[in-house]
Amino acid sequence: MATPAEDIPLPELNPQTYFNRELSWIEFNRRVLAMAQDESVPLLERVKFLAIFSNNLDEFYMVRVASVHDKAKVPVPSARPDGYQPGPLLAEIRNHVIELVAQQRTAMREIFAKMADEGIRVMEISQLEPAHREIIREYFHGEIFPVLTPLAVDHVHPFPFISNLSLNLAIWLKRSNGHGNQDTEFVRLKVPEALPRLVDIGKVLRRYANDSSMKDSFLWMEDVISDNLDSLFPGMRVLEQYPFRVTRDADVDYEQEDEDVGSMSALIEESLKERRFGSVVRLSVPDNISERTLKQLIKQLGVEPERDVYLIDGALGASSLFELSSVDRPELKYPIFVPRLPDNFSEHDIFSAIRKGDILLHHPYDSFVPVEAFFRAAARDPDTLAIKATLYRVGKNSPIVEALLEARDNDKQVAVLVELKARFDEENNLEWARQLEHKGVHVTYGVEELPVKTHAKVALVVRRENDGVRRYIHLGTGNYNAGTARLYTDLGILTCNNEIADDVSKLFNRLTGYAPATTYNRLLVAPEHLHASIIALIDNEIAAARAGKDARLIFKMNQLEEDVVIQKLYQASQADVRVDLIVRGLSCLVPGIPGVSDNIMLHSHIGRFLEHSRIFYFQNAPAAKRLYLGSADLMRRNLLNRVEVVFPVLESRLQKGVMRILATYLQDNQLAWQMLSDGNYERVEPRKGEEPLNSQMVFMEDSFGVQSMP
Repeated sequence: MATPAEDIPLPELNPQTYFNRELSWIEFNRRVLAMAQDESVPLLERVKFLAIFSNNLDEFYMVRVASVHDKAKVPVPSARPDGYQPGPLLAEIRNHVIELVAQQRTAMREIFAKMADEGIRVMEISQLEPAHREIIREYFHGEIFPVLTPLAVDHVHPFPFISNLSLNLAIWLKRSNGHGNQDTEFVRLKVPEALPRLVDIGKVLRRYANDSSMKDSFLWMEDVISDNLDSLFPGMRVLEQYPFRVTRDADVDYEQEDEDVGSMSALIEESLKERRFGSVVRLSVPDNISERTLKQLIKQLGVEPERDVYLIDGALGASSLFELSSVDRPELKYPIFVPRLPDNFSEHDIFSAIRKGDILLHHPYDSFVPVEAFFRAAARDPDTLAIKATLYRVGKNSPIVEALLEARDNDKQVAVLVELKARFDEENNLEWARQLEHKGVHVTYGVEELPVKTHAKVALVVRRENDGVRRYIHLGTGNYNAGTARLYTDLGILTCNNEIADDVSKLFNRLTGYAPATTYNRLLVAPEHLHASIIALIDNEIAAARAGKDARLIFKMNQLEEDVVIQKLYQASQADVRVDLIVRGLSCLVPGIPGVSDNIMLHSHIGRFLEHSRIFYFQNAPAAKRLYLGSADLMRRNLLNRVEVVFPVLESRLQKGVMRILATYLQDNQLAWQMLSDGNYERVEPRKGEEPLNSQMVFMEDSFGVQSMP
């Protein structure tokens, strides 16, 4: 490929050209919160976005903020181009989060009021009439009281360990015959995680009193417990009680070398235990908490009040609002959407369909059924010789894993790479791995020579046919998980292309054996080749622009952070390459900087479905290298520290389909946000005379979108 002109040096990365990744992620969560604030979104879906916002924030603190905490403990200055040092960055994060949580709580009150108008109420227990309050008390004694374990804190009983994300009550008691401040006691009471956080009042009334009133009415579990504390502490008076919630460091280092750990599965098990005991990075308490209680918690948990304590208006841990998804009010939710099946799809003839031509699937608009059918057909087909697959996040009830188990029952050779290091899915993946091993599946946990995650989404079926052995491949941008396939936008291809098959066969040999010098003809594989290939393709576009040709790059991904890629995109902009970036989450690249990124537009889409597909378009590349899909974001971890697969779209009819998808995103003026040169985002609005276009709605009508590229 041609090299770029030498008269365009790589731009320097500094605080003006490189936005901090943590602060950019916070801006992403601000866009999620905007969905909860958007009155055009159905009411119960707005509640769901409130929960997603909180759940995102929990993971952000457990991983990213925890990492900054660790760096702040070491007196080594950060050399990152954003210019932030750990201490000031923690303060900046805190300021932004406090502002956002305040907005979330305002939105929550407004949404709860609208819910009440619709007959759905999240109530305080004091609002119940006495007879109903007494029935709730009976429910407490029957179903909550037996689960509770109050733990006293005194000179004999140390302050108990507070587990990550658990909700607790801090309670001050006084003996009934005590005087003044004598005999004041402190108790910690954990709110049971095994019970629903939101108590369904209507269900309780039906069960305990055959009372059908108060349908779709709820109480917070901690309020029910607080209202009945006298039952837990006979002979004591409750002076005050306040909920509190702790977030701990849950980022596990899987790349450690420990001679005492005999296997990856043993390391995972040990790490899961350690995760519960990570250091505290956030203490959340109600904003009306007493000074005495707050001082006790700060002292016992060892947190810094100006850094780690967050005063919250309203219920803690709003991710529990996901429980309101069970409310049966379809008119307050998104309309039911049924994904389409490819034309002429037949589960019993899927290999014949693939032989007729590659099949492009656009989830969730196209059903995930063909992917499951691919595995199931291979498991049951008498002509199947072998199945190989990578599994990253497969879910608890996985039809694909069940198909792999069935394949072993049918004496197929099955080899699976199970990524145990998939964050927060480790325990689930470990259980599946053990079941697969028990059936005789060849299970590996990663590349022996590469202590990195395997994030690629690849499956290979080897089949005996009349004209010899043929290989069938599935390559995807998302996980082999039927649940997330209904919620995440992803792309996948089913093919029996020989060049792709050769590369996939070599890839699996690399994953399961020793083949460090493996090269590939069609696939771009990390960590050895992907980064250099992306850079070379960008260089080719720069060279085309310098030669006077129209040049364009269109990249869609979840995150953009890797230094050299960002420098190359700036260089492309300076060479008059038109660069369109569609980045759902964080971006360290800053568009619109005069003389640096004038030709770069960066959009983000937030909607009903989570944008997860990765697409890379290079206008002047050869036809077979012009359009790629894959599992990798343009982040250092994906390009240099993971096994990733980015694969070409070879058939021209499928290239047209993917280009229609990109065209639809670039014309969206309903779900799109545009990043500004100060790191902030503004919503994209229809221009004068322009029709509204919601990309996800368009895809639901036609999974490949609009025809024309802007």
